Amino acid sequence: MATITNSVAHPTIVSADPFVEQKNLHNRWHPDIPAIATVKPGQVFNVECVDWTGAQIGNNDTSDDIRDVDLTSVHNLSGPIAVEGAEPGDCLVVDILDVRPFDKMPWGYTGIFELENGGGLFAREFQSRAAKAIWDFKGVYASSRHIPGVRFAGVSHPGLIGTAPSAELLATWNKREGALIEAHADAVPPVAYGPLVPGAYVGQDLPDDLRAKIYREGARTIPGREHGGNCDIKNLSRGSRCYFPVFVKGANLSVGDLHFSQGDGELSFCGAIEMAGIVTFSTSIIKGGVEKFAMKQPIFLPSPVDPLYSAKLIFQGISVDYHGDGTQYNMDATVAYKQAALNAIAYLMKIGYTREQAYLLLSAAPVESHIGAIVDSPNACVTLALPLGIFEHDILPKDEGLKKLEFGQCAVRSDGVL
Repeated sequence: MATITNSVAHPTIVSADPFVEQKNLHNRWHPDIPAIATVKPGQVFNVECVDWTGAQIGNNDTSDDIRDVDLTSVHNLSGPIAVEGAEPGDCLVVDILDVRPFDKMPWGYTGIFELENGGGLFAREFQSRAAKAIWDFKGVYASSRHIPGVRFAGVSHPGLIGTAPSAELLATWNKREGALIEAHADAVPPVAYGPLVPGAYVGQDLPDDLRAKIYREGARTIPGREHGGNCDIKNLSRGSRCYFPVFVKGANLSVGDLHFSQGDGELSFCGAIEMAGIVTFSTSIIKGGVEKFAMKQPIFLPSPVDPLYSAKLIFQGISVDYHGDGTQYNMDATVAYKQAALNAIAYLMKIGYTREQAYLLLSAAPVESHIGAIVDSPNACVTLALPLGIFEHDILPKDEGLKKLEFGQCAVRSDGVL
């Protein structure tokens, strides 16, 4: 018979409340941030995570909180977690066994950020102003009162996961990104975000001099780098395996920025369905793995679990800014991706969605993007595939054209500015 003695729960080694600030979090990368817990290879454990803004965004019907979000204090990461026996030069193998929202917070959000505060893929093209959609979770499905007519299964995953950098690697990051910032000092939004003391946070009790050093030198968590970080790979869901290079003793793994669902590219900056929740992990170590696998950056084995959306409407883009001034670019895949996404947005607007709703939907839904061709100068070709099964109505092209429906508008600023 089943008994308590033969039914031992996996421990939660990092606890987090999605509604309050706590000690188990940090929002900068630095080798001197101490591990808050140590696990043994093969041990199964849970890590609780707040949403990436630290509860700055509410379940409401205006986007004023998106407009006013403090980006100096993101992302809020749980950890670091040391793995017993990991040494620099090893490969840390991380199995993502489960990712799920908190029962007490069965909702998430997708946001379009202001041009001057975060931006997004079309920040300049759209002169972006804050907008958002709240998504309600029912089992594996998400739907939104702000984007009616769609419902889809999420592929929940951590948007941000990585090991701690060494002091040398941290210095390399700050030097190269600092040079980029200096070369584009007037860019809006900024081309990169350098170390910044205001907003820096390490929840642990630390000596004042160590805290000051971490806050002064710590790398921002916004971009992905050699250690992993904020790569927003939507297929790193339950059943995935990650291979991370180790740069410090113990590896010091951190995780956060959980997503219920996301389209390839996370277009709108806060483009996934952001959520607070729980990740279940197990780890192992491959000694000398960095050299064995020629690792410059992580390697991933994606999840075998994927929603079955076989029928898709595919939009193509090339390296010509035909939604803008018509400039021909040479093999620019970013330009091509933008054109594919803008083609899809224009199509969805013919159906009745607003530009903001379409932008948010492409960011949040399980949209797939691929490079079709990257060898035929001057045009790279990129595709964006929109799953037909997420819609409650027919969106296929017809001889008579598309039927335009009324879907209202997403949550916008209280002053009505778009």
